[in-house]
Amino acid sequence: MPPDASVSPDDYWLLERLPTPAAVIQGEQVRVANAALAALLGISVEEVKATSVSALIDRFAPVERRWVDAVHEALTGEGPRPAHPLWLRLRAADGRERTMTATFAPGAISEETVLLLHDAAGEDTTHRLIEALGAAASDMLHARSEQEVLESAVEAVHQQGFYAAILLVEGNVFRHGPMRQEPAVVALAERLYGAPISEVRIPLGTLPHLEEVLARRKAAFHQDALGVAHRVHAREVYEDIQRTYPSGLRALDAPIFVGGQPLGVLSAQGQDLTPAAASTLELFAQMVGGVLENVRHLRTASERLAELSRLQGELVAHERLTVLGEAAGVVAHEVRNPLGAILNAVAVLRREPHLGPTGHAAVGMMEEEAIRLEDIVRDLLDVVRPLEPRPRPVHLGELVRRALGQLHGPPDGPTLRFVVDEAPDTPELLGDETLLQLAATHLVRNAVQASPPGGRVRLSVEPVPDGVRLVVEDEGPGIPDVDPRRVFEPFFLTRANGRGLGLAIVKRVVLAHGGQVRASARSKQGARFEVVLPLSPTRTSPA
Repeated sequence: MPPDASVSPDDYWLLERLPTPAAVIQGEQVRVANAALAALLGISVEEVKATSVSALIDRFAPVERRWVDAVHEALTGEGPRPAHPLWLRLRAADGRERTMTATFAPGAISEETVLLLHDAAGEDTTHRLIEALGAAASDMLHARSEQEVLESAVEAVHQQGFYAAILLVEGNVFRHGPMRQEPAVVALAERLYGAPISEVRIPLGTLPHLEEVLARRKAAFHQDALGVAHRVHAREVYEDIQRTYPSGLRALDAPIFVGGQPLGVLSAQGQDLTPAAASTLELFAQMVGGVLENVRHLRTASERLAELSRLQGELVAHERLTVLGEAAGVVAHEVRNPLGAILNAVAVLRREPHLGPTGHAAVGMMEEEAIRLEDIVRDLLDVVRPLEPRPRPVHLGELVRRALGQLHGPPDGPTLRFVVDEAPDTPELLGDETLLQLAATHLVRNAVQASPPGGRVRLSVEPVPDGVRLVVEDEGPGIPDVDPRRVFEPFFLTRANGRGLGLAIVKRVVLAHGGQVRASARSKQGARFEVVLPLSPTRTSPA
C-alpha cells in the first residue's frame, strides 16, 4: 500500500531527536531514521532510508537473519507485532557485534511500525548466572555422585530466579534429568505420558537447536522457549505450559561434555535472559562437566580399591583355609580313630547286663559327647574340603522343609514356632542337592539355636530375576556390633555354645553355586539371612 500522504516524516520529529536508535518502517521502506541509528550502523541517515529493510537485515543482522526476516514478513503482511522486546545481535559501525533489544510499536498509521533499539550491555542476567556459578561450585565439588552434581547445578540456576533443566543424551534421544520447573505442569505431563518425566524420551531430531548446541559445543540463546515446548510436548501439556509460564520466556542452552563425550544440555529459561549471558552459562556447563569427570574418576578409583580389597580378602581367606585344611586333616586322622573305638566301647557297655542306672547314664553321656565331637570334625572338614557341585534339578523349598524335619530338640524343651512361606511359582534350580541340603540345614539350625524359648523362625522361598531367594529370620539377640560379613568366617562365634562353622559352610556352598549370601540385623529383634541362588550354578568366587 502506498504511503499515506497525510502522514509525513515531520510527524515523527520526536523520534529524530531521541538518543536511542529508532526508525519508522513501512513494508520495505525505512520512512524515518534518526541520527542515533545511523551512528550505530555507521552510515548516513540518507543511506539508511535509501536501503531496503531486507538489505539492512542482511548487512547488519546476518546472524539473526532467519528469525528477523520472519518478523519482518509478518509486519509486511500486516501480521501482529511482537508483544515483547526481542533480542538481536547487530554488526555495528566498528565491526563488532552489539546485543540489542528491539521494541515494536504502532506508527501513525496501521501500515507503519516504530522500531526502537536499546543497548543490552548493562543487563544483569550475566551477573546473576555468575553468582549461580559461584554458589554451585562448593556444593558440586563436595558431591559424590553424578546425580548430586546435576541437582546442585540446576538448583543454583533456579535460585537466581530462572527455570532450569538438564536434558541428558542417550543414543539418539534426550531424557529429562534434574529440573526446576512448575510442579503442576510436570505432574500433568506425567499423568498424560503415564510415566515419570525422567522416563520420557525425546528424539534428538525434534530439538534441532539443541543438536546444534552439542555439535558446535557452544551455548546458544533461544528467543522463544515456549515455541520449543510446542514442538516437543502433547497438545494438552503445551496448553498447560502456555497457561502456567509467563509469556516472552527465553532460553539459554549450554552443552555439557564429560571426557570429550556429550552428556547433555543445561538449559535456563527466563523472561530477562539475554544472548550476552550465553558465555557465562557455557562456562558454568564446562565446570559441571569437569566436576562430573572428577566424580567418575573417584568412582572408578573407589571400585578398583574395593576390588583390590576383595581380592586381598579372598587371598587371606584362601590361605587361612589352606592352613585350616592341613590342621583339619591331622585332627580327622588323630581324632576319628579314637572316636570309633569309644563308640564301639559304648555299644559293648550298653549290652552289659549288670550296668545300673548310673552306669547307663554315664554311657549315654559318653555316647552323646562322642557323637558331638564327631559332628565337629565333620563340620571342620566341610569347611575346608573343595566343593565341586554336581548339578541336578532341585526344589529349594523341599530342602528347607527337609531341614526342619531333621531338627530334634530335647523332649522337654520349649517348642519354637516355624512359619514357612513359599511362593507357588518358585522354579526348580540346578544345584548339588547334598550341598544345598547341608547349607539349608545349617541356616535353620543357626536360627533355632539363636531363638529364645517360644520364639518364631520365619522362612521364605521366592523367585527373583534369574534365581531363587531363601530368607531365614529369627528372634534371637541379632548380630553383634561388627561387620555382618564376619559372621561367615570360620570360628566366628556369636554364642557361647557355638562352634563358628555352620555359617562358614553355608557361605562356601552358596559361592560354589555362584550365589550370594548376606546377613543383617532385623529392625526390631533378631537376625536375617538371605541366600540368592542362580537357576544354574556359575561359580563366581573361590569356594
